Amino acid sequence: MNVIQTKLEGVIIIEPKLFGDQRGFFVESYNQRRYEENGILDTFVQDNHSRSAKGVLRGLHFQKQKPQGKLIQVTHGEVFDVAVDVNPKSKTFSQWVGVKLNSANHTQVYIPPGYAHGFVVLSESADFHYKCTEFYDPADETGIIWNDETINIDWPIKSPILSEKDQKLPTLIQQSSAKSFHNSDFQSQRSELRKAMGA
Repeated sequence: MNVIQTKLEGVIIIEPKLFGDQRGFFVESYNQRRYEENGILDTFVQDNHSRSAKGVLRGLHFQKQKPQGKLIQVTHGEVFDVAVDVNPKSKTFSQWVGVKLNSANHTQVYIPPGYAHGFVVLSESADFHYKCTEFYDPADETGIIWNDETINIDWPIKSPILSEKDQKLPTLIQQSSAKSFHNSDFQSQRSELRKAMGA
C-alpha cells in the first residue's frame, strides 16, 4: 500500500493495493501489522457505517475528553472528507486537509485523536465506513460549524443538507473560548502519537 503524509501531524492518506480481474476485485482494508508499520498503532474499539444522500454534510465533529481516532473508507459512492486541527496548542491549529474517497479508488484516510472531522456526499448516495479508537459518547461530542470563516474549508458543495444539530454548531472562535475546550485531551493524545512514531 502507498501512504501519503499530510500537513497535519498524524493525518495520513492510504492507498491500499487492489487486486482485480474479470471476476471482480480484492482489497485488504485493514491489516494490524501492516498499518502499525506505517504508524497506526491504535486499538480500534468500534466500527461505524452510515449511508447518506447526495449533498448531505456531516460535521465538523469531535469529542473533547475522549478524542476518537478514525480510519475511514467509502465502499459505495464518493465523498469529500475533511480533517481540521482544533488543538489550540498546535502549530497547525485551524488548518485543514481534504481528500476525495470513493468506491473506485478505495483510498482511506486515518485521522488520529484530536482533530475535527466531517464529510460531504458528492455521488447520489454514499456508504461511509470508519473504525474508531474510542467509543462514541454523545455527552462528550461537540463540533465546529461546517462553513467556519476562520477555517475556510473549500467545500465542493455550497448549500449542503445539514442536520438540525450541525446547523447550530459554534464557530472555532466561539468553541476555543470555552474553558472546557482548553481542558480537552488533545495535547496528551498528540504526545502519545509522537512517541509511538519515534518522533
